Amino acid sequence: MLDTEEVRRRLDEQDHLVDEGTATALFLAMALGRPLLLEGEPGVGKTAAAKALARALGAPMIRLQCYEGLTAGESLYEWNHQRQLLAVRLAESRGERLGDGDLFTEEYLLDRPILRAVRQEGPVPPVLLIDEVDRADDEFEALLLEFLGEASVTVPELGTFTAERPPLVVLTSNRSRDLHDALRRRCLYHWITFPAPERAAEILRRRVPEAGEALVGSATEFVGRVRGLDLDKAPGMAEAIDWVSALGALGVTELVRDDIVRTLSALTKTPDDRETVVSALNDLGHGPPGSERSPRARAETAT
Repeated sequence: MLDTEEVRRRLDEQDHLVDEGTATALFLAMALGRPLLLEGEPGVGKTAAAKALARALGAPMIRLQCYEGLTAGESLYEWNHQRQLLAVRLAESRGERLGDGDLFTEEYLLDRPILRAVRQEGPVPPVLLIDEVDRADDEFEALLLEFLGEASVTVPELGTFTAERPPLVVLTSNRSRDLHDALRRRCLYHWITFPAPERAAEILRRRVPEAGEALVGSATEFVGRVRGLDLDKAPGMAEAIDWVSALGALGVTELVRDDIVRTLSALTKTPDDRETVVSALNDLGHGPPGSERSPRARAETAT
């Protein structure tokens, strides 16, 4: 049986670093057989945690990406209408007549992600990621309640399918809207915060190994200061990784203003946020425009 430290160790082997709180939440979800709702700002690693856990457990990964208007036919199951129609025409050509009991059988049932997770066979239960559940609507939340509470899906024509070995269910939410209490009651809950500077730097070292220690240290500090600004969307670890990767691709080894400005598209996601960061560069310790320039930037200008 895994424990919290073993969960952390296995995730570490997958190059996914988590704090004690996240490791404990994942462990309890496995130990208690309960769905886990992970909330937090975009880019803090909610989806990545579920993917890394599946790899660490050697479990099949099933993902349902949520969006407004998501239906039962796209998330639970639907019927293969083309095969049903073909069967009807074939029966008619033989002078036979098919009833509902002939057409609504498992032969014509199409498993969508949730039913597929319920009916998954194998030595290891799958990890089902229901990603960005806050993007879906109230009706979809209602569809989830039976599954989250009982690891079951009811198909009116066939009955109820219940998982012999319940999948490990991870739901993620960016809190773009409030989720209903009925859904929350069926789940364990954990809020993932932006990592502390030391862990953020270690994540950058793992994800961008080509970046030097000096660049990782200064970039980590800079991102922390940027997150303190009044932004529409504070950068998460996903943006920090993209930004340091962009700096590395440009051959940057030391963080200076010119290189910050020309790579801000990887860190900020709106024109207003970019302007806010550029305007704040003096306060963030990177001097007035053009006061510091990397050797590469000076060489480009000279040519």
